[in-house]
Amino acid sequence: MSSTAIGRVGDTGRPPVPDLATVREFVDTEVIPNAEAWDQAEALPRSVLDRVGELGLWAPFLPADVGGAGLDMITLGKIHEEVGRGCSGLRSMLTVHTMVSWAVWRRGSAEQHATLLPLLISGETFGVFCLSEPDNGSDATATGTIAVEDGDGWVIGGRKKWITGGQVADIMMVFARTGPGMSAFLVPATAPGVTITPIPNMLGTRSSMIAEIVFDGVRVPASAMLGPQGWAAGMVMTGALDMGRFSVASGSVGIIQACLDACVDYTSKREVAEGKLRDLQLIRRKISDLVTSLRAARLLCEEAGRLKEAGDPATIMATWVAKYFASTKAVAAANDAVQIHGANGCSQDFPAARLYRDAKIMEIIEGSTELQQTFIAGEAYREAA
Repeated sequence: MSSTAIGRVGDTGRPPVPDLATVREFVDTEVIPNAEAWDQAEALPRSVLDRVGELGLWAPFLPADVGGAGLDMITLGKIHEEVGRGCSGLRSMLTVHTMVSWAVWRRGSAEQHATLLPLLISGETFGVFCLSEPDNGSDATATGTIAVEDGDGWVIGGRKKWITGGQVADIMMVFARTGPGMSAFLVPATAPGVTITPIPNMLGTRSSMIAEIVFDGVRVPASAMLGPQGWAAGMVMTGALDMGRFSVASGSVGIIQACLDACVDYTSKREVAEGKLRDLQLIRRKISDLVTSLRAARLLCEEAGRLKEAGDPATIMATWVAKYFASTKAVAAANDAVQIHGANGCSQDFPAARLYRDAKIMEIIEGSTELQQTFIAGEAYREAA
């Protein structure tokens, strides 16, 4: 754990069970009023990250027998929706930490459980997901990062890019080639040979402190490997990415809700020649589309969460569909929000511009829209066969 640890443990040593009403109040009073400033600063303050830990939001889905809150998956999705309603950058931090926490829980050794899970649950240790590389986006093969066995450990070399939360990482789940297969390693951010460089001026989710991370002869012990050697693609990455897509889908629902809220508020106040902007039929048509997209996307996320809770393998496909639908509808909603706000929609004085930029990121991260279309169609053909 580095000196940049971002969470706090309560007096009981265990974070509280998150309550949706409390999360909603947190978003309304502490996140939304500051989201624009965080976006401009391209960083989240330590205080808000500490609050996330105090509220028990970092990994509440982990079961009680490992110190978690045992929160069900549907409620987890609703929490990520609420946070996404307020700030996509903060929700993105939850996403990557969720992915790491899930992978350590499901694939970690007894030692990794004992030493790392309590810190991930409390947020004392912040985990980031290191898969993407400069020349490999959705092609998740980690061909440019190599781990070579050396004595009783491994030496890692390579470069990861677009790493959400990388600037404040404590532990990094790094995917690297180990011979013909790919393996995952838990690497401390303070390990010698690790260089973290901020990536500024991103289009959206600007406050999520994205970084490029270089591994130059980084030595880790054999115990740093997560899961069996060469099995990361099938055992570690697939499940972690599924959790990531679930978070992004839920966060996209939050963006649609934020767009709806902004548009209803703006059109109820804005005067035009005919009266209030809200009285125009074209405006009401757009508001109707926003409401319908919101409800449909939310239901798809709830289905994915229900299947996850039941341990049904169909959750993988359901999550792909939810992420595809919710992210594309978030882009459409944000586009309408900017259009409804007119010139004000291009201003920092209103949330529409930030929502527009953040929504576009949802179509790219955790599997691009085109990759999802390919996967969903392929599954349809497999089912037909």
